[in-house]
Amino acid sequence: MPSPSWMSLYPFDPHWFEIAGDQMQYVDIGPRYAPVLLFVHGNPTWSFHWRSLLTALSDRFRCVAPDHLGCGLSDKPAKSFRLADRVDHLAALVEHLDLRRVTLVAQDWGGAIGLGAALRAPQRFERIVLLNTGAFPPPKIPARIAVCRTPVLGRMAVQGLNLFSLAALQMTLARRDGLDPLVAAAYVAPYDTWDHRRAVYDFVEDIPAGPGHPTWGVLQQIEAGLPSLADRPALLVWGMKDWCFAPWCLERFLGHWPDAQAVRVADAGHWVLEDAPKECLRAIEGFLAL
Repeated sequence: MPSPSWMSLYPFDPHWFEIAGDQMQYVDIGPRYAPVLLFVHGNPTWSFHWRSLLTALSDRFRCVAPDHLGCGLSDKPAKSFRLADRVDHLAALVEHLDLRRVTLVAQDWGGAIGLGAALRAPQRFERIVLLNTGAFPPPKIPARIAVCRTPVLGRMAVQGLNLFSLAALQMTLARRDGLDPLVAAAYVAPYDTWDHRRAVYDFVEDIPAGPGHPTWGVLQQIEAGLPSLADRPALLVWGMKDWCFAPWCLERFLGHWPDAQAVRVADAGHWVLEDAPKECLRAIEGFLAL
């Protein structure tokens, strides 16, 4: 059976790491003993989101990009995970691969997950690159996401009709021409059935609306740990038209890391890497060369 045509955009061999009987898929390319770039995706994306950076930087860096369980090419178990579980999984992968001299590169939920793992083993992490993300309890849930949490109807829309992933193909961008159809097909390909979209819904449901939610306290702990990472060089690349992880998120990080570099991309949205790939690569390459 021929491979889907979008696979030409993701020419990376799969690697596998077992977590409690489930297989996490990850990309691992580049010189084995080079400094590590650890790419951590959010929702509803997968390691495909990092394809341009993996290709451009793997000649100089060891690039590791996992798919969270339930996402991308990883197993899609019939169970739910919260932020604390995702941090556990990523920390276990970092330990399993014995990654050192790590630069965390993270976007969306990947920020909280990646920073949570970095706080577990700070001696392994040297630098931080964040793109439109957060690592603190949200003051409010954006209306476009809150509607996806409506009892019964929200699950039907997200897990049944895949509306969250399909909407993301447009709502995450500032560009008017949208994504190339092949790129769009790749983003949604892993989420092709009700069962395969469980994690997409679980991420939406895991956004805490208040202190009674179990993930609220986890986010509080991660934010409380951010000042301990302030001595590490950090780059914050922000699409300033993001309505989800809006510019106030950037300013909140800068409050914890006043010496961080901030690159504000005026005409880009939540998927700043899709809206402004050249600007992102230029900023990241410049930061890594310091």
